[in-house]
Amino acid sequence: MTSESNKMWGGRFAMSPAEIMEEINASIGFDKALAPQDIRGSKAHAAMLADAGIITQADADAIIAGLDKVAAEVAAGTFDWKRALEDVHMNVESRLKEIAGTPAGRLHTARSRNDQVATDFRLWVRDQIDGIDAALKSLQLALAKKAEAHAATVMPGFTHLQPAQPVTFGHHLLAYVEMFARDRGRFADARKRLNESPLGSAALAGTSFPIDRHKTAADLGFDRPMSNSLDGVSDRDFALETLAAATIAAVHLSRLAEEIVIWMTPQFGFITLTDKFTTGSSIMPQKRNPDAAELSRAKVGRIAGAFQSLVMVMKGLPLAYSKDMQEDKEVTFDAIASLKLALAAMAGMVGDLEPVPERMRAAAGRGFSTATDLADWLVRELKMPFRDAHHVTGTIVKLAETQGCDLEALPLEAMQRVEPRITQDIYSVLSVENSVKSRTSHGGTAPQNVLKMAQGWLACLELGSKTG
Repeated sequence: MTSESNKMWGGRFAMSPAEIMEEINASIGFDKALAPQDIRGSKAHAAMLADAGIITQADADAIIAGLDKVAAEVAAGTFDWKRALEDVHMNVESRLKEIAGTPAGRLHTARSRNDQVATDFRLWVRDQIDGIDAALKSLQLALAKKAEAHAATVMPGFTHLQPAQPVTFGHHLLAYVEMFARDRGRFADARKRLNESPLGSAALAGTSFPIDRHKTAADLGFDRPMSNSLDGVSDRDFALETLAAATIAAVHLSRLAEEIVIWMTPQFGFITLTDKFTTGSSIMPQKRNPDAAELSRAKVGRIAGAFQSLVMVMKGLPLAYSKDMQEDKEVTFDAIASLKLALAAMAGMVGDLEPVPERMRAAAGRGFSTATDLADWLVRELKMPFRDAHHVTGTIVKLAETQGCDLEALPLEAMQRVEPRITQDIYSVLSVENSVKSRTSHGGTAPQNVLKMAQGWLACLELGSKTG
């Protein structure tokens, strides 16, 4: 029968059903990452059990001292992880028993692996959110510093990747500062909602022991214990919400990375990156490839995939805990690691890149990018209805196109043939420099606006943690 069973499973799983069960059931290969949080939660639980008179203080002291030794072994990389013990919880508890003896067996009183893993995972996600916030802040600082330095550096602003209106490089970079501020806000919101403790929910129904859930919640830095034990062990909203925030942040990173890739092409030539963030070609010696940007651009696939994966795991799961939920960690671990790496790479690239102002300026003047300024002048100075001004401007643009020149190089007489009331003053708005200077509305690209905004961001970021 075993032979037939092995043939049926085939391939890698040419093994006994018991071996197959171990293969699919074991999680120690990845959930050992939760060891610091698991030990932290266990220490808080042991202290509470002693305070509540459920175990003796001597037993609690022995447990906590033993857990400290386990933590030291984990930190030193000398801990012997055993696959046969299935998960991080059983590995830690088994080693604790070797160190502390009989008292170790009392640690699991009034607790289940269900509320234990929920607590560990919340603590881990919370720690990661704090790290992500710091990384996003560092990226914002890099962007704001670069924006301050280039508040007046003119470049084309695009719609449909076609030259639209001139903007400044600083203004462009500050757009991402705003995006990442909203990302920080989303992570902060997720952190606030996850900061409730499932510990004490036990398997699903709570416990008959006189535990103090408020004490363990406070000791672990949670705002309060979760109010429903079923929800406590079965909720993974906190991971989903964090992955959703990570996905949006990764989209923002991907957009910026895409622009860096485009800007580095010889066709654009807007920026340079040093060897720190580029690679060469194995066959083409002239190449400088923006590999760091391309890899950052790609990370959104893994991160968004993790979110979708966990959504599918949780969809339709009846209350309370199901083993399906073991699939929550690998994807979350990978997504968070990918995001943190991409954030670090992007902060480095932003600090490293340098604009090529002459290329940006030349490109900003192409494509008749000051046509809107011409139309606005007609409305403002000649009191022309905008729709009429739009038509007149379009005719003048066509004329410049025919003559093969930019708008600012088109003779006044040519423009007057289209609209006789146009005066020499029109040239005051047709240069890209004057165009950006005129955009003084709140949030506009005028250099004085950009400089003020960049300096405001720098002050906030250096003194506090502005998130939007």
